[in-house]
Amino acid sequence: MENKRFQKLSVAALIVSILPLATFVPILFNMVLADNIRSIWAVVNILSVFWGLVLSIICVKSRDSRSMINIVSTVISSFWIVLICGIVILSLFINFMQ
Repeated sequence: MENKRFQKLSVAALIVSILPLATFVPILFNMVLADNIRSIWAVVNILSVFWGLVLSIICVKSRDSRSMINIVSTVISSFWIVLICGIVILSLFINFMQ
């Protein structure tokens, strides 16, 4: 029972971790989104990255529930977190240099 719950949670973590890639869908179809929609989309992406990381850590923390899906979702979420932090640091650096 417990393992099945972690299995569903790990699939949810993987889906939530991959969700920020949906940002590229409008680009593929050459769609231009309004500023409000882009802002909302950015917030949703940031939240999904953090939730994906939290769910992944919950699944990986238990030795019994570790699987390849959990490890992949943790790596993907960690990559997104590093990317977001890099963008924030770069934007702060550029703003202070001006």
